[in-house]
Amino acid sequence: MVMIMVRAVRAVEACLFPLLVLAPVAIAPGCAPAPARMRGPEGPRAAGLPGTVYAAHRGGALEVPENSMAGLTAAYRRRSADVLDVDVRTLRDGTLVALHDRTLDRTTNHKGAVSGLTLRQWRHVRLRPAAGLPGTWSREHPPTVSAVLDRFGGRIVLNVELKDGGSLKRLAGMIRKRGLTDSVYVQSNELSPAVRAHRMGLLTSVWRSVKQARTDRPEKWRDVVDMLSVDHHARDSDIRRAVDSGIARVWAHTVRTPADRDRVLRLGCDGVMTDAPGLLARTPQRDKKDASGDARDR
Repeated sequence: MVMIMVRAVRAVEACLFPLLVLAPVAIAPGCAPAPARMRGPEGPRAAGLPGTVYAAHRGGALEVPENSMAGLTAAYRRRSADVLDVDVRTLRDGTLVALHDRTLDRTTNHKGAVSGLTLRQWRHVRLRPAAGLPGTWSREHPPTVSAVLDRFGGRIVLNVELKDGGSLKRLAGMIRKRGLTDSVYVQSNELSPAVRAHRMGLLTSVWRSVKQARTDRPEKWRDVVDMLSVDHHARDSDIRRAVDSGIARVWAHTVRTPADRDRVLRLGCDGVMTDAPGLLARTPQRDKKDASGDARDR
């Protein structure tokens, strides 16, 4: 009886959630569901993620406009990802917003530094969807991080990447206020923000480049890092060292093809950060016994 009620609640939510969306969303045909997300009464938790995780990098930047509310909503509705990833930048007045680059030039209709704008000025900015994206997308306002947390917090696990070191304290307060400390990873490229975030009671995530992975000793970080994300171009031995570090979750980024996914999963990663969650979700993983290595240790 309990399972029937839970399934009924999920069905109702799936019908009602699209009504909350203010911007048009393009849904690609044929997107198969990702592995089912574990979800308790308080919502999804990082501890309940499946054995193999698909994280939609910036919402899935090959399939939707990156860091956009419509794109994140599409990834959520398609159920092609277990985690939604967004970048965090800081405006001049301290407002946290979802954008990857230091400047507005590449992804919006404005130019100049993100840090030079106030929230009032930010509201005049429009995203410019990348050429070649499937579907039709409107030029919407880029969201604030507060809006992203309000929309998706408690519905799906989030990974928020700090692009400005000074934004951690403010972000931590926003996560705590919403009761999301067990379902939002706070990510950075360096260990020091992860240590600070860990002391604040947050889930921590660190990503590392190919060069960094060559000399990293991640086993020393296992007490403060909850998820380690390694560049998928790294050598086999460097990925295996990360997998064997004792860190609870080890993912690879930024994976775009089924072949690259199969390689890193074969090496022991339990998740991928991907620009193409829909493609990976509908492409079966090759059996380990059929997949051949590509000798990246050379």
